[in-house]
Amino acid sequence: MLTKTSFQGKLEKTEDLFIPFLVAGDPTPSMTIAFALRLQQQGADVLELGVPYSDPLADGPTIQLAARRALDAGMSLRKAIELVPQLRKHGLTIPVVIFTYYNPVLRLGHDQFFELLEENGVEGVLIPDLPFEESEEIRGQAESKDIEFISLVAPNSEQRIKQIAENAKGFLYCVSTLGVTGGENKMTGESLAFIKKVKEYSPVPVAVGFGVSTNEDVKIVREHADGVIIGSKIIRLIENELDKINSGEKSGALKSFSNSIAELVK
Repeated sequence: MLTKTSFQGKLEKTEDLFIPFLVAGDPTPSMTIAFALRLQQQGADVLELGVPYSDPLADGPTIQLAARRALDAGMSLRKAIELVPQLRKHGLTIPVVIFTYYNPVLRLGHDQFFELLEENGVEGVLIPDLPFEESEEIRGQAESKDIEFISLVAPNSEQRIKQIAENAKGFLYCVSTLGVTGGENKMTGESLAFIKKVKEYSPVPVAVGFGVSTNEDVKIVREHADGVIIGSKIIRLIENELDKINSGEKSGALKSFSNSIAELVK
């Protein structure tokens, strides 16, 4: 019998996954914990915890602003990782994936990075700007520490899609944007063919992210993939509550946030 990884042990299902993204420390570490717990209450299956970075390649303006707020408040790669035991202490039980650009990892050093992940009970890591072809060493280190190295796959040559998908761990982050057809949000034919191809090769759940911002989008993704990843929309919902948070109305902000998430993923 195959031994389950720590990630697999905490993942309660492999279909209809809801994978939200938060920027660690936006607007404060304690609010990150509070928002994460509300997301879990609304059915989140995995938490992507983003490490704020000053020069993000894959992030739009919403996440860049959130990263700036978190950096200004003193968040760092080490502090983001050390937030995970605090999340656990407050009741988070779902797997946590640290989402970080490669430069902070390089500065810290691979060995120290994985020691920190292991010490703080992190189940997965995702490095969006590290090409699969250059990730062999890090993938090996992740495996040796019982940490899932989450890969991204974008529409590309079939050979590359096959290589990335067949080696996927935890879940596979499928970068596919929703296109608009005839005034309605629908998956374009190219997107559908791409997701179908990835699912053929992947031994792990395939989750789709980028551009998912409405309940309609969520329903479309659910029809074709194993999971939906939501980032910018969740950060915008947090932005909507900043005035309440800053004026001390945290409970009202959390209630409003929860209601918005419930509408988004119902």
